[in-house]
Amino acid sequence: MTKPFVLGLTGSIGMGKSTTAQMFADAGIPVWDADATVHQLYTGNTTAVRQIADMLPDAVENQTVNRETLKAFIAKDQTILQKLEAIVQPLIAASRNTFIANATSDIVIIDHPLLLESRSDAYCDAILVVSVDAQTQRDRVLSRGTMDAATLDIILAKQMPDAEKRKRADYIVETTTLDAARAQVQTVIEHIREQRHA
Repeated sequence: MTKPFVLGLTGSIGMGKSTTAQMFADAGIPVWDADATVHQLYTGNTTAVRQIADMLPDAVENQTVNRETLKAFIAKDQTILQKLEAIVQPLIAASRNTFIANATSDIVIIDHPLLLESRSDAYCDAILVVSVDAQTQRDRVLSRGTMDAATLDIILAKQMPDAEKRKRADYIVETTTLDAARAQVQTVIEHIREQRHA
């Protein structure tokens, strides 16, 4: 089996990244989810949980990392973030590499919200950015009722601007409607397969 084509999927908050990843999964394309991987690393008797417990005992309860407590520690001390990344990033990379190595599909998706910011695009054959206009993005996030406008602005300030992501993309999926996004996903899959077999 030849190495699969690795398509990095990213997009800022509220752009429809998770929905688009699901569309690839529905089309039979395996998806590796960075957020889900971190969640797994932070739960149970894992290497990450043990090392974080050694570093910050108060951030771990019942073999689970409390993300809110962790965020509070990081807000007070930025050096904690570097130590945390030193623990977690190698484990994330190992999970991703195992996923790619074991893939039996001709294409795989690496779903990573900070793909470009973390330079994880180096592992990808192409980048797909999920995008929508700024107003729709704001409306979507705020309508969830999980955060206020001020919190959204803080998150957006930490993420690479959408315009910059679009410049670095090989493919862009506009998520204005579900049908439009699904059609674009199908086009991307067909284009990659045509390129591989050309």
